[in-house]
Parts: sequence; structure tokens; C-alpha cells
Amino acid sequence: MRALVAFDKFKDSLDAAAACRIAAEALRSARPDWQIELCPLADGGDGFAEILTRAAGGELRRVTVTGPLGTPVEAQFGLAEAPAAARPLVGAGKIALIEMAQASGLALVPPAQRNPWRTTTRGTGELILAAARENVSAIVLGVGGSATHDAGLGALAALGLTARAADGAAIENPIPETWAALAKIDGRIATPLPPLYVATDVTNPLMGTFGAASVYAPQKGLLEEDFTRLEYMTGRVAAMLCTLAGKHPLLCETPGCGAAGGLAFGLHCAADATLLRGFDLVSAWLGLDTRLATADIVITGEGRFDASSLAGKAAGEIARRALALGKRVHVFAGAVATPPEGFLAHSITPSGTDLATALRGAPENLAAAVRDAFTRFP
Repeated sequence: MRALVAFDKFKDSLDAAAACRIAAEALRSARPDWQIELCPLADGGDGFAEILTRAAGGELRRVTVTGPLGTPVEAQFGLAEAPAAARPLVGAGKIALIEMAQASGLALVPPAQRNPWRTTTRGTGELILAAARENVSAIVLGVGGSATHDAGLGALAALGLTARAADGAAIENPIPETWAALAKIDGRIATPLPPLYVATDVTNPLMGTFGAASVYAPQKGLLEEDFTRLEYMTGRVAAMLCTLAGKHPLLCETPGCGAAGGLAFGLHCAADATLLRGFDLVSAWLGLDTRLATADIVITGEGRFDASSLAGKAAGEIARRALALGKRVHVFAGAVATPPEGFLAHSITPSGTDLATALRGAPENLAAAVRDAFTRFP
């Protein structure tokens, strides 16, 4: 029996590589005669740059950039030759691989300080600049796991645009808290950039019922009573960026533009970035179709498996593809909120466990759940 173990991260608990390793060790103890292949996953969020860089035998570079709260953070980006299967998506040659979570991620903000009015994507723009200096043929930016809702203004400011007040004065830190004073955006991208690709695991537009503020800002600390104000101001910023770039205002309705609090929109509009489905890129880069074809059973999972998992996220997508090939599929998650669709789903968290305890106990709980599942039934 050949098993493919391909986990995404368990947010705030296990990265994808650790989840794969723990599950594989538990599987070996239950089924020592099986062949096991590990394939850590990412679809644009935490782990994206490192997983793709290491898979292609590339190198990681570390730089200091501006964090989401405006203080310095250490971040890394990767440099790697694009595998042949990924070249139709991002081109050939040396590719820079960036994840915005390294510079502007929610994990960098203590829970008590999470507030989308006060966080910036400036550090992500600084990472893009650092990557552009490496003489790469393209930059691929994964935009999952953000702490921000600044429509990419912070990143664009790092790249050369200027937000201005009515009197013409520059707004040095154009976070949403300053948007009431914002009257105009001008300037241009100061450093020529290679083709820029934004990989996202969501299809949300910038605004509306399924937009960035409605769906994701509450996770970043937005209070319910502040939604209408943030939504209105987001629309003003989007209109200013479209005017500057000569783009149609309906650009903000493009699927995926709501990713990372509108960072995807800002870069798509003002830096001519191309939006990609994160899992399509990861699948091609990692050769998932070949790995799935040779597997008899697929074991995957993430921190929480719910409806969004089946709407483009890595664990849901690999489960769906495996099922289409007639493979047996097991999904392990800290919590399972969506009924299985032809596969076996396992919640690893003991009933009645509070969130903090569940996060701390995820390694042991995952190992126990995998051992139990494959000792009893494969």
C-alpha cells in the first residue's frame, strides 16, 4: 500500500511539514509495511515560500522588513528555478517566492493587538523590492494569513506610491486609521518589477457580502459596529487606485481581489500583478497529479476543515482530486465542521477541549488520531 501524506498547516499550532512528519510517524507505527510519501502543502499562506523553495532545491534569503504593527521583523523569501510543470503559470528561470505572512501576517500580531485599522502591508512591499533586486524572472507572492486590511496601500507606498491628505501632505503610514484624511494617491512604482504573480486561496471580491471586510476583517479584530465605515473607506481607496492606474472601478469585483485585506486588489490594480489560484500553482510546482496517481491512499488535513476547505484551500482540493481518481481519502483536522464528501473525516480534538488546550495538544492528538484510525481501519 502506498500512502501520500499531504497536510496543510494547523494554524497557530503545527506547520505543514511538522503535521506531515507527525502523521507519517504515527502511520508507520500502525502500518509498518506501507510505503509513505510526505508532501507538505501550502496555498498562499504560512509556509508557502519555504515549502516551494525547498521542493525546487532553491535557497532562502533573510531580510529585515516592517512588520504589520510598524516594528521591524525578520522575514525570508525564496529563490528557485521554476519546475517545468509550473512554467506555464509563472514562466521559466529563477523565481522569487514570497509569502506576505512573513512580513504582514496575523501570527505576528498578539491577539490583544489585532486591529485591521492599525496594520500595514508595507513590509510585504519591502519583500517585493528585496526580491526584485535578485535579478529574478518573476516574483510569486502568496497572500494568505494576513493581519491587514489596507488594500495594499502599505506595500504600494514601499514600492513608490504616495498617499496624500487634502493639503497635499504625504501620509507616511497609510493604514485605515488614517484614511479619513486621505484625499489622493499619486506617484508610480519606482523600481521596475519583473512579472508579479499573486497566489491566493480565496475567490472573494474586494467589497460586498463576500468581500474582505465582511468575511475576513472580523478575524483580524474588526468590531461589528465598525464594518460600514471600513467598507465605505475601502471603496474610496479602491476608486483612487483605479483612477491613478487608469483602471475600471469594477476591477474590485475580480475574484480574489479581496485576499489579504485587499492587498491582492492593490497589487493587481496599481502594479499590474496577475492573480493565480494558489493551489493550482502549488499543485503544478509540487507535481501533485503524479503523486496522486501513484498513491493508493491519501491522508491530508488542516487545523479546521469546513466549507472554505472545499472552496479552493489545499486540504480540500487534494481530497477532491484524490476522490476523482478513485483513491481512498482520510482527512484529519482539529475540528471538522463540514460533513465528508466521499472521504473519511476525523476530528483529532477530544470532545470538550477548549481552544488553547487543543492548540497545545495538536501534535499528540494528531498522532493518536492517525494511529487509531489506521490500526482499526485503513
